Amino acid sequence: MSVLKTSFAVSQKHEAFYTGGKIQRSQNGELLFCGCGNKVNVLDVTTGKVTETLEQEEDEEITCYCITPDDKYLIVATRHLVLRQWLWKEKSITRTWKAIHNSAVTAMTFDKTSTLLATGSSDSSIKLWDIERQYCTHNLRGHQGVVSVVEFHPIQEKLQLFSSANDNKVRVWDLVKSTCIAEIEAHFSVVTSLCFSIDGKTLYSGGRDNILAVWDVEKLQVTKTIPILENVESVVLLPENSEYPNLNVTEDGNHVITFGSKGSMKIWNVKKSKCVFSKFMGLGLKSETETGSQTITQAWFTESEQNLTVVVADHTISMYTIENIEIQKQFCGYTDEILDLQFIGKDDSHLVVCTNSENLKVYNVKTWSCQILHGHTDIVLSVAVHKDTNMIATASKDNSIRMWNLDPETGMVHCCGEGQGHTSSVGSIIFSSLSGKFVVSGGEDCTIKMWDVGDAKYNLHCRATERAHDKDINSIAVSPNDKYIVTASQDKTAKLWVSKDLSMIGVLRGHRKGIWCVQFSPVDQCAVTSSADGTIKIWSLSDFTCVKTFEGHDSSVLRVVFLTRGMQLLSCGSDGLLKIWTIKTNECVKTFDEHDDKVWGLAVSSDENRVITGGADSTILEWQDITQEVEDTTRKEQEQFIIREQELSNLIQQKKYHKAIALAIKLEQPFRVLTILKEILASQSGVEDLQATLQKLRQDQLDAVLRFCGQWNTNSKNCHEAQFILSIVLKSYTAEDLLKFPNMKSTIESLLPYTERHFNRLTRLQQQAMFVEYTWQCMKGITDINSETEDRVGQFVIDKNPNNVDDDENMEMSDEDEDKMKHSNLVSKMEENSKLSLKRRKIRKKIDSRKRVKQAVNKKKRK
Repeated sequence: MSVLKTSFAVSQKHEAFYTGGKIQRSQNGELLFCGCGNKVNVLDVTTGKVTETLEQEEDEEITCYCITPDDKYLIVATRHLVLRQWLWKEKSITRTWKAIHNSAVTAMTFDKTSTLLATGSSDSSIKLWDIERQYCTHNLRGHQGVVSVVEFHPIQEKLQLFSSANDNKVRVWDLVKSTCIAEIEAHFSVVTSLCFSIDGKTLYSGGRDNILAVWDVEKLQVTKTIPILENVESVVLLPENSEYPNLNVTEDGNHVITFGSKGSMKIWNVKKSKCVFSKFMGLGLKSETETGSQTITQAWFTESEQNLTVVVADHTISMYTIENIEIQKQFCGYTDEILDLQFIGKDDSHLVVCTNSENLKVYNVKTWSCQILHGHTDIVLSVAVHKDTNMIATASKDNSIRMWNLDPETGMVHCCGEGQGHTSSVGSIIFSSLSGKFVVSGGEDCTIKMWDVGDAKYNLHCRATERAHDKDINSIAVSPNDKYIVTASQDKTAKLWVSKDLSMIGVLRGHRKGIWCVQFSPVDQCAVTSSADGTIKIWSLSDFTCVKTFEGHDSSVLRVVFLTRGMQLLSCGSDGLLKIWTIKTNECVKTFDEHDDKVWGLAVSSDENRVITGGADSTILEWQDITQEVEDTTRKEQEQFIIREQELSNLIQQKKYHKAIALAIKLEQPFRVLTILKEILASQSGVEDLQATLQKLRQDQLDAVLRFCGQWNTNSKNCHEAQFILSIVLKSYTAEDLLKFPNMKSTIESLLPYTERHFNRLTRLQQQAMFVEYTWQCMKGITDINSETEDRVGQFVIDKNPNNVDDDENMEMSDEDEDKMKHSNLVSKMEENSKLSLKRRKIRKKIDSRKRVKQAVNKKKRK
């Protein structure tokens, strides 16, 4: 029986790593430094993975960056005119300074000593910086417009700088005199590239005026002009005396490669001014006459690897062998919005991805090398695969479908068929489950079409067509036995069809909004649908009723698939969440939140151990099933916990408090630590024992005890122990020692408010206790007076009637005494009335004064 899956972890993450700018490379060509918004990513071309990320502040967009020739420092210029010097291998900034330019830095370069940095700006100025002595050495002015390129003379003794700007002029600067020694107008448009020969005697410049200029550097003159017939974006010099027979390159003179805006490369024999080899790179352009986002923007030759690297405006980085100009590797720096993806190949070695583009991308999952397939003329919306035959089917907004075949040995994909017939965008396509001899497609024209693909002919034959829904068809699925087809539409329904003749069997109704996805169960006679109403429903195909509904997504559920032999579901939605559901219990087992936008694509490997998701955030995530690892880890942790709990109990029983506290800290049990400390305090020499125990603790253990004190201090029952321990620590350690504790800041922040509260509470209790004492003393004095008065009265009675005779005459008070008694009572009442009237007069005065103040304020307001 299959184990239910409960957890997945991200094992690989492929996201945008290059969004524009000039790519820098290490000397050995193994690392590429790619700009991406406010960060620079270091790409390892061997593994295809980003090894380092150097990130600026969020609002600081990078305008230019440059690596030193010794690969030690990376200098980054930002939109805020700040230059930062990174020791990139350690990911640390060694220096930050303000660029003296008035606007953004657009060009940068280093000399061979990695000491002098030249920066060109859109303010037409060029500045040189000594990064070792940390000061600006030169301020060169003379250009008009944005500085496009700066290059040092390769011979260090020359101390010359070559530059060009939008004024179309190439200037040569003498760095000793800080003056311009030559101003040459060889081009009639922007110069895009300057390339020196190894001996430094010849300079090659290419521009958007469709020419290549050859310079004599010693004479500072243009000796030759070669028409290229297209905008030159990059110039690369092949090694001298090199020989490449397949490219018609011999030892006869220097050879230069030009890369143009039409997506072609040309190799020129400079001596003969002749193009000896030309090749259209086919980097996404529909024809050689078109230009646009596929223009080649940068290229370089790596002699150690004998390969040619080409960067295209759509952020594609391609590496070619120099012998025959064949693609070795291809990396996609920015994938845009990912719409669909599927595994294919042996052991699911490749990944087919549809992006917001007319080109299909096929990735090698291990190296993330990308093959870009051209054929569709509009955005590819859906992809399906048949793993047994290595066939790929795609549906596009160009109203067509295409068939592709993967060569399992080379990993290369080529188009083998095309189907025309839909009258609108084709939004969904699926292979038959068993043989893969037919595909079913559907789209905005509300029809489904069945295509024969058994012979893999280029022009596919449409076997049957049926109008299926009233609105767009979003998803199609074929049953495991190929007998039935189910379609899902924006009209809120899913329909079941017989694959033989496309006759409808039944309709699944119940969703409140359009249905995005539908799938057959691999084991039961049921289907699952996911909808824009945020629910997932399982339907019985025998009576077309809904048997289960799953709620949990906050918005549209875009994809859903069966897992674990049909016992679980895996879903993703526009809320960016991935959820695992157990069908039997109708509950969501776990939710994963790793995407920042809609998750359009969801694919599961054949063994169900890997899951791939892709979304609108241009990110592809590979998830690994770690259910077994989590269970094993949990089991081991429980065993270890039981063993340590027993050990802790034994230590407490043996009164080995120091070891017991250390173990309780390790187990993160604050209450057990408190219990141990209370036991220590309960002993006869509790204070001394507690001090000795705390002094034996290590710094990290004492830091944990103080952290626990912050928790105990929140409860008035345990605050006394917490304050007592805090008092001992503060008396035993200096402030400097306490500040060295790693969590001291947060501990103080947690202790302060409750300590103040407890102090105020105890202060109030002390005041109340003193008031009780005062009241008691006052009551005690009155009691003494009353007892003395009673004694006197008793004595008076005895004196008046010593024989204790019950005589009315003796018991009656004399008239004189009675008058005195009445007079004293009258006097006391008058005194009380006078005090009361005095208080009333004071209260009336206060009320009258307040009324007068209010009247005065009201008068001022009226005025």
